[in-house]
Amino acid sequence: MLQAQGLNAIAVQNPLTSLEDDVTFTNRVVNAQSGPVVLVGHSWGGSVITQAGGHDKVKALVYVAAFAPSLNAAPVVDTKDFPTPPGFAHFIADADGYLTLPADAIARDFAQDVSAEEANLIHATQGAVRGANFEQPVTVAAWTSKPSWYIVAAQDRMIDPGAQRALAKKIGATTTVLPTSHVPMVSDPESVAKVIVAAARAAAK
Repeated sequence: MLQAQGLNAIAVQNPLTSLEDDVTFTNRVVNAQSGPVVLVGHSWGGSVITQAGGHDKVKALVYVAAFAPSLNAAPVVDTKDFPTPPGFAHFIADADGYLTLPADAIARDFAQDVSAEEANLIHATQGAVRGANFEQPVTVAAWTSKPSWYIVAAQDRMIDPGAQRALAKKIGATTTVLPTSHVPMVSDPESVAKVIVAAARAAAK
């Protein structure tokens, strides 16, 4: 749909090894673009776009069931006063502190509203994220100076939906609530695309 709207969509393959590494990879993609950029971040990726969004080419931010930390704060700060989501109990940590979810947790808590085939694909292709990432404070909070959109996943079992609503309010985002799991871009891609297109068109004005 984004291509049909005349927008060029590029997925950043974040290594998930640290905030700094992910921001470096994101900036590499942003630097390669000739026009204005809208950064879209899902889950942990919200921290990445919060930091990388300070780039001059970035004109807007879209948070999809994502963290949106404040300046000099780690993403966990905004969620600590909300209920611990059910999916957190099922993370598997390896010897180096990288986290993954087993297949049954993906199907039950991460992507409970997609097909079994899609859930299996998510499990097979998931990247292991360094657990310490969630304790890393951002040194830039781009949402303080750039327009933001936030998609709240109302049936999320990985980031509490109440916490998501609070984050959206904190950053002053244009907010859309979808009745989805943690992966609205998979279970309701058209609705997510509409939000991204709206952000892109607003940024182009």
